Amino acid sequence: MGPANIKLNPVGAAMFLAVALCLIIYAFGVPNWFNREPTVSMKELLTASIDLARRGGTKVKDIRLKNALDEKEKGKTAEGAKEMLTRGDSESNRAIVYGMSKAFTGIQIISEETDLKPVNFKIIEDVSKKLEEVEKIIKDDEMVPKKDITVWVDPLDATQEYTENLQEYVTVMICVAVKGSPKIGVIYKPFLQQIAWAWVGYGHSENLKVSQTASDSKVKAPKTIIVSRSHSGPVEKIAKKAYGNDTKIVPAGGAGYKTLEVIKGKADAYVHITLIKKWDICAGNAVLTALNGKMTTLEGDTIDYKAGGDVKNHDGLLVTAAANDHYEFLSKLSKVAEEAKKSVSSKH
Repeated sequence: MGPANIKLNPVGAAMFLAVALCLIIYAFGVPNWFNREPTVSMKELLTASIDLARRGGTKVKDIRLKNALDEKEKGKTAEGAKEMLTRGDSESNRAIVYGMSKAFTGIQIISEETDLKPVNFKIIEDVSKKLEEVEKIIKDDEMVPKKDITVWVDPLDATQEYTENLQEYVTVMICVAVKGSPKIGVIYKPFLQQIAWAWVGYGHSENLKVSQTASDSKVKAPKTIIVSRSHSGPVEKIAKKAYGNDTKIVPAGGAGYKTLEVIKGKADAYVHITLIKKWDICAGNAVLTALNGKMTTLEGDTIDYKAGGDVKNHDGLLVTAAANDHYEFLSKLSKVAEEAKKSVSSKH
């Protein structure tokens, strides 16, 4: 008797496979390949941000050296100082935003400047996604859903000082926030060609470290507090009321510059008592966090950088390089800062 030939019924086989698939989905859930959402490499985002900060900084520097600023006033700050717009702001912004948009299609970008036009991405230079300076420090990566990412861009921080040719204060800043929390910060000084970058939990540029002076600020007296040039007077009053008449006040331009001065130990704290935009502070916030520093409002709240929220931080700013003494500053400054804030607001 020869072997039996078994023929499968195609319809029956299909039904069997369908039932088996339904049982698997019921038991284990829908496989990832059914609902996979777009993700982005954080390491590539860091590398691209470094490349683009330099690219924007080149525009900023070249325009200043050629004295081709085409400056105009676009408004006033809460303190009544002019808010300037220059060709350097605009061209740096285009270089960064177009480059980032080409490299990471559909990523959410919030920039200080909005003078963008439709562009053919074929003419935009490709962005580096691999740099030796990153590779030798950052060994791991993290894939993050694109929908959770917001990129904050300040194409030219300290525009007023830029128009006055006070080059040391000028920076270009890019920040990557994940679910509103600042994770990657890049601060580039175009005239000095110095870059500082950090990715929270993964590493930072070799030139970044908290000085011993900053980490020992509790025992240091008198205190040195760095503030905006536009309202050094009110902050001097609150600082001296809190810490005594020997408190040293250092007026300076640019939130990026001031944050780095705190990290270097040149100041114990950076204090801002009025409204400040989130693109001015997000990159510094990420760098500080990576170095165990602290940035909060003057009420002690962390700052949310999610897209769709208010781009303004209304509650002042306190920056310290040592998180341990941050709340000592808060306790002494917050009450008198509120008085000063009301005083500044009533004048403008």
